[in-house]
Amino acid sequence: MRSRCATQYPIVLIHGSGYRDNNKIGYWGRIPAALREEGAQVYCSRQDAWGALETNVELLKDNILHALSDAGADKVNLIAHSRGGIEARQVIHHPMLTGKIASLTTISTPHHGSRTMDALTKPPQWMHKFLSLFVNGWFRLWGDKHPDFFHSSRQFTSAWCEEFNRTCPNDPNVYYQSYASSMSCCRSDWMMAFSYFVIRRVEGENDGLVAADSAAWGEFQGVVSTQVRRGVSHADIVDMRRRDLPGLDIRQFYQTIAEGLKQKGL
Repeated sequence: MRSRCATQYPIVLIHGSGYRDNNKIGYWGRIPAALREEGAQVYCSRQDAWGALETNVELLKDNILHALSDAGADKVNLIAHSRGGIEARQVIHHPMLTGKIASLTTISTPHHGSRTMDALTKPPQWMHKFLSLFVNGWFRLWGDKHPDFFHSSRQFTSAWCEEFNRTCPNDPNVYYQSYASSMSCCRSDWMMAFSYFVIRRVEGENDGLVAADSAAWGEFQGVVSTQVRRGVSHADIVDMRRRDLPGLDIRQFYQTIAEGLKQKGL
């Protein structure tokens, strides 16, 4: 059996907002299989797509406890994408998980918030709440237990993240590292062309949803891109389309992360 990614502790992949991870249409594409092929024990989280931080952390805590029990492990390594990184940072401090988290790797997580979201949440609150009724209803049909689009989306703002960073410091017993991703132009990903253009004007380099400078936390490992002009979008970095990118093997990228954790004895 291959053991390149055989970390000491199992890996829990934590998805971001707006998408429910499930066995039929997985959020992480071919990544879990690629990690398992190289010896990793891998579990996927099942928190709500648009749950607020407070309710999603409880769901995430249950998922982590299940992984610990199923694997017979003392700790887990967390790898989180987008908003999942914020939820992971909070769940590390859950009293039922004290001493049970070995590391947290965040990928394209808006740790420092989004100035674009600051602008989008300025209109009258009744408009935001009205839209939330439709979003909550749709995602409840898709399995969300506690959808709360209004509060969840506002937890991307700069002010909210600044306060969160102040009240949720890093656990000194946990290894933290982070990556950003970056599109090179609007044509890099047609699904995120408009959002990339808007965020580029407001915040600079971004992957279609998260600015590169907002993603740095702990030991920052840099911006993931390709060797060609295309770049890497917010969807590309989690293999959402299940296809190879020119100049970047996304499965190899995650295998390298796991290999690095293994070398650290994690």
